[in-house]
Amino acid sequence: MTLTFARNSKTAFMFPGQGAQAVGMGLELYRGSNASKEVFEMVDEALGRPLSKIMFEGPEEDLRETKNAQPGIMAVSLACIEAMKENISEESMPVPYLMAGHSLGEYTALAASGVLSVMDTALLVQERGELMQKACDSNPGTMAAVLGLDEMVLQEIARESGVFVSNINTEEQIVISGEKISVARAMDLASARGAKKVIPLKVGGAFHSGLMEPAKAGLMEFIDGLKFNDPAVPIIANCTGTPLHSGNEIKGELITQIAGCVQWKKSVDFMIKSGITNFLEIGPGRALGGMVKKIDRTANVASINDIDSIVAISRN
Repeated sequence: MTLTFARNSKTAFMFPGQGAQAVGMGLELYRGSNASKEVFEMVDEALGRPLSKIMFEGPEEDLRETKNAQPGIMAVSLACIEAMKENISEESMPVPYLMAGHSLGEYTALAASGVLSVMDTALLVQERGELMQKACDSNPGTMAAVLGLDEMVLQEIARESGVFVSNINTEEQIVISGEKISVARAMDLASARGAKKVIPLKVGGAFHSGLMEPAKAGLMEFIDGLKFNDPAVPIIANCTGTPLHSGNEIKGELITQIAGCVQWKKSVDFMIKSGITNFLEIGPGRALGGMVKKIDRTANVASINDIDSIVAISRN
């Protein structure tokens, strides 16, 4: 996607979540940007293991593991920002008015907005992933995407089948989660009541659902040990679709978010109402930009994930 935007227009930075990972992500940044290389080295050092080797070389099944995918995606997004600073002049550098991240991406926004250091963010993301995995082991579950069904109808199906609405991505794309037998029943009900498509997701558990409640206590304890600054740029909360302005607000959001619904459509709607016309998806994949376009066809959207895309922005 190419981006055409006026320099006086408002811009939002968006950060992707788990599922955006791919073997080789970040390698071109590592080779072509000293500032990016430093990010990958900091994350490896913080985690005490060569995560970048798994990101660059695989194997895919290792990268897909939550403990690797989540900090890996975060690292690529932050490396992109550092490469932007290195390759774009100050007068041409996009300046975010708001930031937002999808699930894991909300954590990336913490580092990007100065709430936490890169190393503290990496440690927090790793802890979150481990706590989520423990919750998955204790309460096995799964997720499914439902396309083309009214949200109110799907909420009723969720009540009937005992599943949770986990992501409201666009008007047409909603994700449910829960115990496997309950999700299977909900999928059948959704198809019977007019869903255009129902897609089982290849995930390790029922993320953003009540099955993640056991992860909250450990996450709260870990968060309490970190110093949260106020964000330099407001971050749109996944759970409410409204801006977070303080470190204390952000702490509460992260605790709620691990078992709460990601209100992505509401977040994008808020950004649009706030005057955002330029949406920069920073990191691997292009899923968020596609969602924004589904919500507002007139939005200017671009994905930044390598040096070429950064250079293209600088020439805009």
